[in-house]
Amino acid sequence: MIYLFRRFHIFTILLFVLALTSCSHVRRQDGPPNFYVDETKIPNAKPKVEPLAKYGNMSVYRVFGKKYYTLKSSRNYEQVGIASWYGTKFHSQRTSSGERYNMLAMTAAHKTLPLPTYVEVTNLKNHRQIIVKVNDRGPFEGNRLIDLSYVAAKKLGMLGHGTTVVKIKAIDPKTYGHENLYVQKTRRAFQSGYAQNTAISKPAVYLQVGAFRNKAYAQKLQQRLTALLETPVKIARPQANSKLYRVQVGPIHDVATAKKISQQLQGLGIKSNKT
Repeated sequence: MIYLFRRFHIFTILLFVLALTSCSHVRRQDGPPNFYVDETKIPNAKPKVEPLAKYGNMSVYRVFGKKYYTLKSSRNYEQVGIASWYGTKFHSQRTSSGERYNMLAMTAAHKTLPLPTYVEVTNLKNHRQIIVKVNDRGPFEGNRLIDLSYVAAKKLGMLGHGTTVVKIKAIDPKTYGHENLYVQKTRRAFQSGYAQNTAISKPAVYLQVGAFRNKAYAQKLQQRLTALLETPVKIARPQANSKLYRVQVGPIHDVATAKKISQQLQGLGIKSNKT
């Protein structure tokens, strides 16, 4: 009887140990590989026309009790938000699109973009840019916008912090790498120092986004917008009949760009007026 009890006791302990081992495996932390990766040898994803993935493009899905609605198209998609990354914990596992996740490939996860979508990602803290293929769903933690593969995050210089503020812009594979005639003429006009029969010949405009009596407030807004916009942001000194420091975005040389920046500012909750 004692012998049977001892065997049962030993068997119970073994089961307990195995259960702990299993739990520690399931809950193991994500992280980088245990070998050096030279990210400079890994090129950006190359946008190409592909059909929608067979999996992962449901119109609506639910994760952790929250509904997500996928976009029918990535056309003109542009957003600013928090980027994170994932590595060894998910390496070689199937993504939402059915492809295997490769932490050494230039890929990413997004909650609503069609699968696949190619996007340009800009780290707004150091202005590094990459191109990745979105082939997975996520991230579903907090207010994060995109989850990058390990090597993509390394190329952006964000591994140390784990997250960073980025701007992502969807790429149309049909037009990627091809410049229209207007863009070519505009570039040549800038390089030659004059503009003839182009939009550059029009007077530059500025978008006023704020006016403050306290210069420190104006500088704070200027710093914020400089990190988010590619267009210069300046502070105009108070005029003779005014004591206000005016924060202005510009110069802007064409109406289309001014409209685009105005819409971007509106998305940030900032009103703008032409000056």
